[in-house]
Amino acid sequence: MQSSVIGKIEKARRYAEEKDRVSITSLETTFRGNHGDHQVAFRNGAWSCTCTFFTGHGVCSHTMALQRMLEPMLPAA
Repeated sequence: MQSSVIGKIEKARRYAEEKDRVSITSLETTFRGNHGDHQVAFRNGAWSCTCTFFTGHGVCSHTMALQRMLEPMLPAA
């Protein structure tokens, strides 16, 4: 393996540990819930989810889980 590639791999490992280097501004994902798949998105500082609970409450277990997973990379509320 070329030394330049090895250097990039090492740099990537360091970056992956420094989550404050990343700021998520938008995200779209499929979340596999207990009752099926849901489309969860983060846009313009707001979450959305296609599950029925989110529709009625503006929050759900899918968005809360992603917030916990991505907290260091999301903009401050």
